[in-house]
Amino acid sequence: MAPGLSSPGRRFRAYTVKHLDDLTTRAGLSAAERLAVRAVATVLPFRTNEYVVERLIDWDAAPDDPIYRLVFPQSDMLPEADIREIGGLLARNAPEMEVRAAAHAVRTRLNPHPAGQLAFNIPALADEPLPGVQHKYPETVLVFPRQGQTCHAYCTYCFRWAQFVDEPDLKMATDDMGRVTDYLRQHPEVTSVLITGGDPMIMGEAVLRRYIEPLLDPALEQIESIRIGTKSLGYWPQRFVSDPDAEDTLRLFGEVVAAGKNLAIMAHFSHPRELESSVVGEAVRRISSAGGVIRTQAPLIRSINDDPAIWAGMWRTQMRMGMVPYYMFVERDTGPQGYFAVPLLQAHEIFRDAYASVSGLCRTVRGPSMSATPGKVCIDGVVEVAGEKAFALHMIQARNPAIVGKPFFARFDPGAIWLSDLEPAFASRFPFDSTPEELPGLWAPEVLASMS
Repeated sequence: MAPGLSSPGRRFRAYTVKHLDDLTTRAGLSAAERLAVRAVATVLPFRTNEYVVERLIDWDAAPDDPIYRLVFPQSDMLPEADIREIGGLLARNAPEMEVRAAAHAVRTRLNPHPAGQLAFNIPALADEPLPGVQHKYPETVLVFPRQGQTCHAYCTYCFRWAQFVDEPDLKMATDDMGRVTDYLRQHPEVTSVLITGGDPMIMGEAVLRRYIEPLLDPALEQIESIRIGTKSLGYWPQRFVSDPDAEDTLRLFGEVVAAGKNLAIMAHFSHPRELESSVVGEAVRRISSAGGVIRTQAPLIRSINDDPAIWAGMWRTQMRMGMVPYYMFVERDTGPQGYFAVPLLQAHEIFRDAYASVSGLCRTVRGPSMSATPGKVCIDGVVEVAGEKAFALHMIQARNPAIVGKPFFARFDPGAIWLSDLEPAFASRFPFDSTPEELPGLWAPEVLASMS
């Protein structure tokens, strides 16, 4: 690595597909391997930046370096037949429309919007859909700012990959905070707003303010917390330290706190190396001084962080820095899930061993958690009941609040990687099983009243 090449004062520089061949050459890939990587990048998005390339990747270990694998497409992430078809089109310089059509066909098979994001989560205002907003759980609304639907760098495992490809029909976004706040006023059960993406911290302070400031209106006193989902602390911590509007951004954070709201920065750290730079420590200190609380989360990813020592080390470091370990997720059923997924049994064992080796201050973390259609399903372990092995699970969060926290069981399956692989044990159905028409609107006030 060359740590001097990207000092905290450097301006942001992105690397995109046009830089991919040079960067993969640097990793030692052959011409055939580089073509296969280009084929993957035709289907799935690629973007990184100078900080990641020069400060985080160990090029002596590439292409096996975990940070390299975290941001660079891998030649075997997609089925071999798809790689061969698209690679052949690229090799003969096929017309762009032909390449796009082939990429689109592959994307449609990758479940671009998992967990019912479009089918069940889009709310309505005055009987009209409210684009760029999701309302899955009664107390929480997600807002997707139109200008925040990219990132400083893309993770190869990202479940929101559909936000970043050139297919407008797959994107979620809004720039109409007037309609959002109208909706919030009509739904007093909403106490938390999560601004997500993409990465909202890709936006400058003036644009970010357009989405945050309306939420500070005294008429929305119900809003107790504003969350910002971001990978910027790992991929571009300069955003809070030396970017031209870093100080303005921190002042905006302070305004949220002064308005009596909790400001939660939902930070994604996938590997300990993302925590090592001194600029990360300074960014964390500044956010904390502004009154923000940083909660950390990431999915469990095969070949990148599938080791309990990695997780225990991250949680300890985050706790020392003043951050709060929050979630270990299971890789979602979208994109190249099969490439990155860890079996649920192994996921539980990794979480258990890491959890057992840290102090109580780190045990704020929850997981391994599947963010599935019915809600967040936590794997508590393997039990034996009446001579039969089973997974013990519970709902951390659910569309139906009545089932939150209730334990249930699934037949033991050591090869299962997702909720859809599991079958109920000791019951005919899971507690969340319902017909699709029962799912929309569970967070509506009249439904909530009937559950109380």
